[in-house]
Amino acid sequence: MELVLAMDVRRDTVVHGKSGLRATYRPLDWGLSPTAEPVGYVKAVAPAFLYIADLDRIEGTGSHDETIRACADQVQCCYVDRGCRSPTDMLACDRIVNIVGTETGGSDLSQYRGGFLSIDVKAGTVIPSGADPVTVLSLAQEWAFEGVIILNIGAVGTENGIAQEQLTRWRTAYDNRLFYGGGVASVQDLEMLSHAGFDGAIISTALHRGAIPLEWIRRGHCC
Repeated sequence: MELVLAMDVRRDTVVHGKSGLRATYRPLDWGLSPTAEPVGYVKAVAPAFLYIADLDRIEGTGSHDETIRACADQVQCCYVDRGCRSPTDMLACDRIVNIVGTETGGSDLSQYRGGFLSIDVKAGTVIPSGADPVTVLSLAQEWAFEGVIILNIGAVGTENGIAQEQLTRWRTAYDNRLFYGGGVASVQDLEMLSHAGFDGAIISTALHRGAIPLEWIRRGHCC
């Protein structure tokens, strides 16, 4: 199972937050990196796989494309959610896999070709549609994405862990590559994801707090 470091960027700074309450996000200056400057942060943690959320571009207030490219140069593969709003909005660059989030991708997700779909979930439903994640996963079977991320935005930064029952429902609904992010708190959570058949886990807080070994994120897998 692929292990991916999550990195949220706002105003040229790596930030840390909780439960998707973006107005409260603050610089991540207490973790494994001595700096919250994005490229320096990536060099310090040295992950094999990286997930970047460009919060400014997602919210329509700015962009970090050059920073993203520089970070991608430091890793084997960089998954990037930069608020794609149409198929022409993808960032072309070696080592980058574009992510189309339901939050910004529009009502017709079938128009996209390639990249990953991020099913953005709050309070158990997909934003902004309010659909059941299983419904969107079933639809995604017919779309042209390379894979799907279940991103439990409400659980981000909480270290609340995950529920086996949900994982089984999601995995059953989608046959292709499936990642999970949001609230992964422990090695036991990673084992649960692996046993449920997930192909990747996106983590941050648990890594910085020492609950998941740094060497795992550096080699890109947990076993």
